[in-house]
Amino acid sequence: MKIGLIGAGNMASALARGWGEPVLVCDALPDRAESLAADAGGEPLASNAEVAERADVVVLCHKPHQLAEVAEQVGGRARAVVSILAGTTTAQVEAAYPGVPVYRFIPNLPVQVRRGVLCYAAGSLAGEGPEREVLELFGRVGIVLPLSEPLIDPAMGVMSCGPAFVALMVESLAQAGQAHGIDPEDAELMALETFAGTTALLSELGIAPAELRERVATPGGTTEKGLIALEQGGLRSTIAAAVDAALAATR
Repeated sequence: MKIGLIGAGNMASALARGWGEPVLVCDALPDRAESLAADAGGEPLASNAEVAERADVVVLCHKPHQLAEVAEQVGGRARAVVSILAGTTTAQVEAAYPGVPVYRFIPNLPVQVRRGVLCYAAGSLAGEGPEREVLELFGRVGIVLPLSEPLIDPAMGVMSCGPAFVALMVESLAQAGQAHGIDPEDAELMALETFAGTTALLSELGIAPAELRERVATPGGTTEKGLIALEQGGLRSTIAAAVDAALAATR
């Protein structure tokens, strides 16, 4: 399957690097398209129309407000369309690309290292197009979770924004260590590997986060006191507020 990318921003670049195969790419900033094509071993193209003409599937990675503009430039040439546009429903994409099979994914940045989460909603004509091939393609770079479309935007607040939230937590934990005299590089490595090891442990053991938390925090011990401080500081409500704010921004 020949992949065409319209847009060469961070998520398009992460997907291309995760797939590890040549892509056709066009971007409003030609230098950015050239850089991504060079990294992926692909080809930068001069127009969105040319991407659609030469690709089996066109992946929309541009800004959501550019939907109608880009569709007009493509001019009915697309054979199948994948959208990763935030806050843009399959119905809106289908209206811009009438009669074309549409597949909506919301990926997160770890697709670059094939550890992504990709939420998926099928358009009304999905079964008439290369749905199996599209799902296989995106499944190479992470876990694909089919969702009813009303859940896509809330899911984005958890899994698409989540890497930034986790990065802030890593940063904060490292800074707490630095405040007590630990070398900044050592503190950052401790925090990073603790997060990575914890998520790997949860995944491999197949246990709930609450169970692991109980295993680490012995009653009356140091970890329990730290957890109490986090609860009293409103960690849960702060994270919930972050997801709520991200969701509100899509509406």
